Amino acid sequence: MTPRTPAGRARAAGRPRTGRARTGRARGAARPPLALTVRHGIAFTADPCASLLRLHAEAGPVAAVGPRRKPLVHLFGPDANAFVFANSGLFRWREAFDLLVPVNGETALIVSDGADHRRRRRLVQPAFHHRRVGAYVERMAANTDAALRTWQPGRTLDAYAELRSVIRRSTVEVLFGDRLAADAEVIGRRLQVALAAIDRNFVLQMMLRQIPNPYMRRVAAARAQVARRVDEEVARRLREDTAPEGAAHDDVLAMLMAARDEDGAGLTRQELQDQVISLISAGYDTTSAAMAWAVYVLATHPEVEERARREVAEVVGDRLPEAGDLPALTFLDGVVNETLRLFPPAVLSARVPVEDFEYGGHRIPAGAMVLYSPYVTHRMPEVWPLAGRFRPERWDPSSDLHRPATPATYLPFGGGPHRCIGSTLATVEIKTMLACLLRRTRLRLVSRAVTPTSVTAMRPRGGLPVRIVG
Repeated sequence: MTPRTPAGRARAAGRPRTGRARTGRARGAARPPLALTVRHGIAFTADPCASLLRLHAEAGPVAAVGPRRKPLVHLFGPDANAFVFANSGLFRWREAFDLLVPVNGETALIVSDGADHRRRRRLVQPAFHHRRVGAYVERMAANTDAALRTWQPGRTLDAYAELRSVIRRSTVEVLFGDRLAADAEVIGRRLQVALAAIDRNFVLQMMLRQIPNPYMRRVAAARAQVARRVDEEVARRLREDTAPEGAAHDDVLAMLMAARDEDGAGLTRQELQDQVISLISAGYDTTSAAMAWAVYVLATHPEVEERARREVAEVVGDRLPEAGDLPALTFLDGVVNETLRLFPPAVLSARVPVEDFEYGGHRIPAGAMVLYSPYVTHRMPEVWPLAGRFRPERWDPSSDLHRPATPATYLPFGGGPHRCIGSTLATVEIKTMLACLLRRTRLRLVSRAVTPTSVTAMRPRGGLPVRIVG
């Protein structure tokens, strides 16, 4: 197994390899004792986060569970993350993220590989340039403030559900225009049918995908309704653009429709559908989960909440936050970063190797499911001092807790060529919404006992009930 000392980790860094290692044939991927494997399998269903931390603590940096021919191989820690990101050509995404296809579609970025991924990402990337994202702040703030004005003191509500609705509307509005935003709630309800399929037990998901059944037919029908609505909007814009008076649009949908490769080819109808739907679902599903945790950590750390509230009052005052305010909200930036460290939306990410390779003295077979965990990395005490504690000041370079973050040690949005294309949009939206919350209202948790659920968009199980106290 990979040594835990920094020097040892460096010596044992993995590399793609077939056949024999220089010092003899590599061992198969480390298999934890049967009792631990069974405990992990049972516990993962109930509490995936706790079970992953336990598996790492007891099995070490490499742990294979499941069938020997195609095991689930966990690679834990920064060295593993760096290895996966540096060797993207060794892995396929399509097989690893096949379970996301019912929501995102066959050509979405997250299920694309190789040249197809590079082409689609090149066409989509300009829509998420930081200057464009900054232009979205005004709408995000206005939508958040409109919702908060209905939050009266004494009322109890589910902050996760309420803020999720705001994020869904803002996501559709800033990316795809007012007409689709008018249907944001309907689109959300239909997509939720498909998103719920991803949240099901892994084994059950695989079974449901293998044979025709009423549930998967409902999932397909719900997504098809959203696809038709996207098609209608695209067709309407094409008609407007060819009309004598014209109709200019300046949003992500317009950019996707206009995007062209060097050979003049644009996105196909299928690609356009899949990019729009996957950006909507990812844009509000993961962001709303992270937003809920931000509310939770502020509510459980009143001293942090008050410091952030004072900063917002000094920078923003009585008006809504603007894009120019965000760089000055440095402590709030630490709150967002620390929230994403402790509660990264994707607890696990996956790859499927196209050939056998060696990592840390262990042979990983082609076709295995290789898993790395931002959640475990972010809670490793040898990487992050006081790793389990919420300490926003660690992001201040002058703090004793500060450690420079690297793509291998801080990866709430993944890393490498497939790093989440909407990461800047997500962090800007969370920061903007927190600034709105802190300037307008005070919340208290109904219960501090909150359990994470889901590994694709980790959120509080049962929502986040809060009482409005001011």
